[in-house]
Amino acid sequence: VQLQASGGGLVQAGGSLRLSCAASRRTFSNNAMGWFRQAPGKEREFVAAISWSGSSTQYADSVKGRFTIFRDNAKNTVYLQMNSLKPEDAAVYYCAAARGSSGSYYYKDYNYWGQGTQVTVSS
Repeated sequence: VQLQASGGGLVQAGGSLRLSCAASRRTFSNNAMGWFRQAPGKEREFVAAISWSGSSTQYADSVKGRFTIFRDNAKNTVYLQMNSLKPEDAAVYYCAAARGSSGSYYYKDYNYWGQGTQVTVSS
């Protein structure tokens, strides 16, 4: 079971990044996927989630209208398109596979986690 996140980097405020998370077929099949983030000195927080089919998405209030989660089941990959980035979006971003097919805000509903990718936003 593997989740490999990528796409992080340094971007200026107002810029965009697209994160990717490639999963093994076993991890991805029939599972909802989510993105969480953790900034230094802060707890890990929910960012976005998507159901297995992609028909349902959920977002934290802080990213609604700026971030978009989507998935390509043929490629076993989930993405997080981040636009209008703010300095407060800076964090290590983690992708995770849920236990079920529906997305969730709650980190304990996810049983597989990627290694994280760093997002830095300069003001």
